[in-house]
Amino acid sequence: MVTHPFYYLAVLLVILQYRKQIRMERKLFHARFDSIWRRCGRTLAAGWIAGLAASLVLGALGAAIQPQASVMLSIVSAVLIFFRLRFLCLAYSAGVLGILRGCVDWMPGLPGAAWLQGLAGLEMAPLFAAVAVLHLTEAFLVRGQGAKAATPLFYEGKRGKIVGGYELQEYWPVPLFLLAPLSGAEGLPALPWPLLFGGDGAGGWTLLALPVVIGFSDRTWSRLPADKAASGAVRLAAYGIFMLALAFAVHAWPLFSPAAGVLSIVLHEALRFFSRREENRSVPMFVQNGHGLKILAVLPRSAAEEMGLRAGETVLKVNGLRVGSKEEMHEALRRNSAFCKLEVLNREGQSKFVQRPLFDGEHHQLGIVLSPDQDALYYAAERERSVLGYLFSRLHGPVMAHRAEEAQGK
Repeated sequence: MVTHPFYYLAVLLVILQYRKQIRMERKLFHARFDSIWRRCGRTLAAGWIAGLAASLVLGALGAAIQPQASVMLSIVSAVLIFFRLRFLCLAYSAGVLGILRGCVDWMPGLPGAAWLQGLAGLEMAPLFAAVAVLHLTEAFLVRGQGAKAATPLFYEGKRGKIVGGYELQEYWPVPLFLLAPLSGAEGLPALPWPLLFGGDGAGGWTLLALPVVIGFSDRTWSRLPADKAASGAVRLAAYGIFMLALAFAVHAWPLFSPAAGVLSIVLHEALRFFSRREENRSVPMFVQNGHGLKILAVLPRSAAEEMGLRAGETVLKVNGLRVGSKEEMHEALRRNSAFCKLEVLNREGQSKFVQRPLFDGEHHQLGIVLSPDQDALYYAAERERSVLGYLFSRLHGPVMAHRAEEAQGK
């Protein structure tokens, strides 16, 4: 595993992902929410734990991956990420291999398809079982860490109104150690339990190191990150269970491989489609309406965090003065530069009062990131990238549109 170049490519993508998020946070909020190395350490540790757990589950299921399947998955993944970075997921590469396997089975005399003949003996059921187990594992990771990866952003909502929201994006490099059947081996013991997928292991078996990447990418402006991550985890778990059923179907009827490959890709895209449609039909949560200031995020180790303020709450009064804009909040804070007292409407709709002394050098807004008003200069414009676009871009995160430039262009 430590000599596999694909694992280090995955680690590099994780580092670049965090780097662009930090640059984006500094551009929008003049602050960063976490250390890049702390986040990388947390992600890599979670990836190893998830990989070992998934390897144990796949071993218990008896899913044996052929060595040539590992090579084919790496090749297909390398091709796919030149189109979209999110195609790095195993669901897409396994789906493509299932479709190609069907082409070989149904059209063996296809002109120019000699290079596909290596797929003829490929066992697809264990690959789909790996897709299923990885997405069930991903569901647990998203449920536990998805909200921690949320980056506050400004978006252009309906009719050009700027709203606050979050981008939930995380990639985990996952090292898998999979059973691999050996053919023609002598003197090696068979497995003490039956292989449900990929042969009977009568010729012996070994372990195959296969690094993969599982990732979660979503955005929300109608929910808190924890709620969005929870709903995303449920959908990922449902997808994983369905793919496990497909693996059993392919094991029983190998000719079902191309249909399973299509479903692997289409259903994975459906997860993204339905999440986006749900957001577009929902009422934005983080907008300023003049009645208090909606909190979009709280900077770590800030005065606001010490006072127990949370995203989704609304600041009603600062030092006894009602506030409905950033300017009014700054004026109220200047009223008493050594102390502040806030009246806040919490998420449950109840008022609470918090107070704290202020010290030199602290954040000018107490560490509160407010939902945007219509004077915001930047918002995140969505654009999907290939791996080349990702690596050679200026790494500013989601494309930042400048409202003033757009107005001049019009």
